[in-house]
Amino acid sequence: MKKLVLALAALAAFAQPSLAQDTWPSRPIKLIVPFAAGGNTDAVARIAAVHMQKVLGVNVVIENRGGAGGIVGTDATAKAAPDGYTFCVCSIGAITISPATEKLPYDPLDDLVAISLLNTNPLILLVNPAVKANSVPELIALAKASPNGLNYSSSGLGGLMYFSAELFKAKTGTQMTHVPYRGGAPATTAVIGGEVQLVFTNMSDAVGQIEGGKVRALAVTTRMRSPAAPNVPTLAEQGVAGYHTESWNALFAPKGTPQAVVDRMAQIAADIAKDASVQKQMANFGSVAVANTPAEFAKMLREETTLWADLVKQIGAAK
Repeated sequence: MKKLVLALAALAAFAQPSLAQDTWPSRPIKLIVPFAAGGNTDAVARIAAVHMQKVLGVNVVIENRGGAGGIVGTDATAKAAPDGYTFCVCSIGAITISPATEKLPYDPLDDLVAISLLNTNPLILLVNPAVKANSVPELIALAKASPNGLNYSSSGLGGLMYFSAELFKAKTGTQMTHVPYRGGAPATTAVIGGEVQLVFTNMSDAVGQIEGGKVRALAVTTRMRSPAAPNVPTLAEQGVAGYHTESWNALFAPKGTPQAVVDRMAQIAADIAKDASVQKQMANFGSVAVANTPAEFAKMLREETTLWADLVKQIGAAK
């Protein structure tokens, strides 16, 4: 009898994870967006949420928790219960850049589970039409002829826009003056208005301005040209060897989230990236729908964290 009781107990323990897996999800899922509504990350999260709802059969609720360049919402995700009902559509700044520039209340590589990329978003180098440069080599020559004579805008010290410009300076030996703004959109508007001469901005903030002739596009920051601006060459094509930056949004979960749930969400992310309607929606604001496996994504994050840490040390902006 004792052996029978022990056997039944072991069977129950073995079956419990399977039962949890079979019944998940049984209630709404929360998708934290660490930025205000209306931006690129929010748009991507809402597209993903619609797809998730269809597949999982439960509501996926967006919770915008902006602040500190995405750190507030990312921290809330890291500290949430790892029960498979809280996820984050987090972005590059609070995951791989901020660790090199400030002390965080979480460890991005340890307190969060990397599930999958959702999209990438090239940055694009824009100049005011009055700037006498029609290519990157001409811009470099102009900057070298007048050190710190050109001003560039960004969404703030430490963000990807800022570091994209600083990487450009480091690789080209140029000096320019940084003028921070409260976000990517106002930083781009500053170039249009002539308050500053150039900006490395998200493609999603630039497409309409380029089409309207309000700015001149000189280069994209990715290794390949962007489908949103196929006629705009890359920085590498124009002589800035090894240059590559791009923003991304991705799906994360709190550490300890059941592996079965992580695997299921990774598969959903892969399906989202293949969906033609999603690809079209993303393309409308200059993004590319992508996905990778949790293992691939974790490796990418480790490499990217090292890259930004090295750059921050190089330009003397470490925490």
